[in-house]
Amino acid sequence: MAATVAEYLTGLPDDVRGRLEEVRRVVHEVVPDAGETISYAMPTFTLDRQPLLHVAAWKRHLGLYPLPALDPELAALVAPWRGAKDAMQLPYALPLPRDLVARVVGVLVEQRRAGS
Repeated sequence: MAATVAEYLTGLPDDVRGRLEEVRRVVHEVVPDAGETISYAMPTFTLDRQPLLHVAAWKRHLGLYPLPALDPELAALVAPWRGAKDAMQLPYALPLPRDLVARVVGVLVEQRRAGS
């Protein structure tokens, strides 16, 4: 089991690693001060040292957890990417919806800051 995000990335096939690194860049564009750790055996982005977003590499997709409560318009955009109730699946076979991932991360940050 990986102890760091770098170790996690090292253990992935090149194409999967590239996809996760792309998601990583999006998260850091939205949250420049996000931290990184491993939690629940997944790379986890943190805000104020608390988990914000988990990312897991699966056989055919990246999973992002948890999805926040979304307004109806954003929920409709996310719907085709929704795996489980609170997860977003990003298939490797499709282009990464960068803007959509950025919007979801932005909502996570807004909700975190509103609750603190």
